[in-house]
Amino acid sequence: MSGKEIKIKTGGFDYRVLIDEGLPAETGRFLRLLFPSDRALLVSDHNVYSRYGEQVIEALAAEKWRVKTALIRPGERSKSLSGARRLYDACVEAGLDRNSPVIALGGGVVGDLAGFVAATYMRGVPLVMLPTSLLAQVDSSVGGKVAVNHPLGKNMIGAFYPPRLVLIDPLVLKTLSERQFRAGVAEMIKYGIIEDENFFFRLEDNLDRLFKREPTFLAEAVAASVSSKARVVEQDEFERDYRRILNFGHTIGHALEAAAAYRYYLHGEAVLIGMALAVDLAEQLGFLDPATAGRIRRLLGRIKIKKPPAGLTAEQVIGKLEHDKKRRSNDLIFVLPDKIGSAVMVPVSDKKMVTAVVESYLGGGA
Repeated sequence: MSGKEIKIKTGGFDYRVLIDEGLPAETGRFLRLLFPSDRALLVSDHNVYSRYGEQVIEALAAEKWRVKTALIRPGERSKSLSGARRLYDACVEAGLDRNSPVIALGGGVVGDLAGFVAATYMRGVPLVMLPTSLLAQVDSSVGGKVAVNHPLGKNMIGAFYPPRLVLIDPLVLKTLSERQFRAGVAEMIKYGIIEDENFFFRLEDNLDRLFKREPTFLAEAVAASVSSKARVVEQDEFERDYRRILNFGHTIGHALEAAAAYRYYLHGEAVLIGMALAVDLAEQLGFLDPATAGRIRRLLGRIKIKKPPAGLTAEQVIGKLEHDKKRRSNDLIFVLPDKIGSAVMVPVSDKKMVTAVVESYLGGGA
């Protein structure tokens, strides 16, 4: 596997995303080059730490880092203000100063929570991402959005806080469950739909290779996804306008997660459903022609759309949409594809149309 480096420019500083095998074992060396400190906090969840924690700790110890480890329970429910408070306690106990990095070893939940703490502890300490899930590698570890959940909505409390370094090893994905892997593929396809038509076509032709986790194509697809997100983030770091296209599928997806109390859907599973329903809206509103809508649906369907939980109602999902961060006055703002490789942001005030689209999924029509 040949390494890949992607530089991302932000208003404050540029940072590197390195993609190559064996990077976790180099963590200590990379951090020593960046930070004039000898203390760090390693945040992970119990599952990830049991696989990769010792390797990272040894890499840090080899460069004389004094590391405190803080472990959280896997799952969205850990991404809360109470979870953040426990990590603040760990920061104090570790004796971190403003040059001491918080290292996020894990998936999107670990990265979001550790990033939120790094952004707010001492008004900001360095953040380093070691993403171990496909979704985290292609999405949440890049771009600087960090947050915790509120009972009324996902990622309601957060900040824009870019990492100083992202180290991605696609080979760690060999141990990822099939369910988690497919959830990450959903985020990959998102980039093809909204920003990179050539990537969409490559995924159409090579999705089976991706599902088999062929190292060469997997690394290429991760790099293409990160590059796509980097192009968007560099144009609109603080999500004032264009960056909102990255929310494709997330409006309904987040509502589904919250309505199911963050216990039923993986994030990527909910986003996959949200993308499929956004395609329905785009077709109904005339932004997307039927042939293109069908082509996108076919690719999304190859990931396998998760059935709804028993008892979930459209009213419950719509109720969560009322708290969506992107809403404007009485309108919900949806990101809708208008062709492959392009998307537009559309205010939708027709609540009946949105309800009907949600009901089409809950009734088994998606």
